[in-house]
Amino acid sequence: MQLEEIIKPDGVLCNATARSKKHCLEILSELLVRSIPDIASELIFGCLNERERLGCTGLDRGAAFPHCRVNGLGASTAALIKLSEPVDFDAADGEPVDLVFGMMVPTELDDSHYADIKMITSVLADEGLRARLRDMNTSSDLYDALINGSALVAPEQPRVAEGP
Repeated sequence: MQLEEIIKPDGVLCNATARSKKHCLEILSELLVRSIPDIASELIFGCLNERERLGCTGLDRGAAFPHCRVNGLGASTAALIKLSEPVDFDAADGEPVDLVFGMMVPTELDDSHYADIKMITSVLADEGLRARLRDMNTSSDLYDALINGSALVAPEQPRVAEGP
């Protein structure tokens, strides 16, 4: 799947203020459900918190990838937050986080969902793209920088034809 199929413009928030990791996850859960109104943000918040208990999703160099599995979800859905001030995310390198890319995937994962996760981690690992994202000042510019930059970092994988 291409990134613009997973994350929509209304799933991006630039210069958000979060008091803590928990508050950041609350904001993220509200963004994630914008395109799926049948799912309550409280459910997603609970799933994200449960996933954090299993192990920190803070990556190195100020980025985090909170994600969770959601029962009844048909496809991967993502959201991106650029924080105005970094928060402690318990990352292994000890750095506070200012780029938070959240994702929810179906409970039963297939190869396409694993490919979506790999695409997001590739995007977050690219130092140049992270720098461009940090330079953005509006949600619209942040979304455009993400989509345009991700095409260079994680090109779409060739599709496998499905049999009859």
